[in-house]
Amino acid sequence: MNGPCRLLVVDDSKIMRRLIADLFDSDDKIRVVGEATDGIEALASVSRLAPDVITLDINMPGMDGLTTLKHLMIRNPKPTVMLSTLTREGERTTFDALRYGAVDFITKPTRLDGGELEAQAQDIIAKVNLAAAVALESVCYIRATPRDKAAAPAAPRRCDRVVAFGAAEGGYGALLKIIPQLRPDLPAAYLAVLYVAPPHVEAFARYLDDYSGVQVKRAIDGEPVEGGVCYLGAGVEYLTVAARDGRLVLQVHRAPFASRRGSIDRLMFSVAEAMKGRAAGVVLSGSGEDGSEGLEEIHRMDGVAIVQNPQSCLHKGMTQAALARCQPDFVLSDVKIATVVNGLP
Repeated sequence: MNGPCRLLVVDDSKIMRRLIADLFDSDDKIRVVGEATDGIEALASVSRLAPDVITLDINMPGMDGLTTLKHLMIRNPKPTVMLSTLTREGERTTFDALRYGAVDFITKPTRLDGGELEAQAQDIIAKVNLAAAVALESVCYIRATPRDKAAAPAAPRRCDRVVAFGAAEGGYGALLKIIPQLRPDLPAAYLAVLYVAPPHVEAFARYLDDYSGVQVKRAIDGEPVEGGVCYLGAGVEYLTVAARDGRLVLQVHRAPFASRRGSIDRLMFSVAEAMKGRAAGVVLSGSGEDGSEGLEEIHRMDGVAIVQNPQSCLHKGMTQAALARCQPDFVLSDVKIATVVNGLP
């Protein structure tokens, strides 16, 4: 891209629009090209100004932010960062925004002075810059319908394959593009480690379960691994699998050194050992290097190694580390990963 990224600020508050615009006065990578006070004005401004990235409030008169986001993703997708008092981590509104196509979210500051504002200002600048670098292919409305839980199978399904996912920053959006698209009729189980706080993992599991064909649940120590189920663990835990009494079970323990990221590697090493060539590993968006060694082990054991294309990642560190360490079978945008996983033999 030649020159700074073009930012459109959408908020019904004149004070917030001015505050956000002022943040980027000294940023040579982002230039504010316009402001809009509601959704209808925002959609018109997108067509007229052709911004590269957008900040979008939710509570606005006329067309609200979520409705605006859906129209935007259908008409003219742009990397969008939600900036609202309603977009708190772990809230359904936040997950809705990510499913509708937002690439990230920030909770709008409730006070316009003091240290909180300074920290929020740096967060806004960083997240807008990261969002601007996400490939447009991954900026899309994720179409998913609520799951009919009454139709869920009563009997446990066999598990012939285990797919391990690892995600950190930017992982909500990547997993929302993958998990709801997984086929529930396959004899495969899905295990995912996500580097967010355990209460947010629980909230995310409930949300994914509502919109996925597979059952999505929080990983519980000692639970048998069943096909057609996705188990979510937090990065502060070691989620692994082990053979016990002729079947595969989950092992969930508190990570002794949670600040030293390694939970994704642990998961993938255990899946590689237990499943050999029937294992698959997927490294998704996140900072750091966790997952690169585990994915290499899955590949060494003749399993399938998949890496999200760094261009589609909000944070590229984990995927770049995985690509530097091994030669994966697939390097894909997050929107294409579910199709490949569903087609694994």
